[in-house]
Amino acid sequence: MYIITDRCVSCGVCADECPVGCISEGDSKYVINQDDCVECGTCQSVCPNDAIDMQ
Repeated sequence: MYIITDRCVSCGVCADECPVGCISEGDSKYVINQDDCVECGTCQSVCPNDAIDMQ
């Protein structure tokens, strides 16, 4: 499971690159819809702030 941490600055790169569109803007950071996530790792690899962790 991938999670977006507090290092997120809401740049939107992860949401733009997600192949299944499961990342959306939340209140203070982007969030991943775990039901739709296919755990491909694209979001983690494109995040410029290293804000996405695998748990």
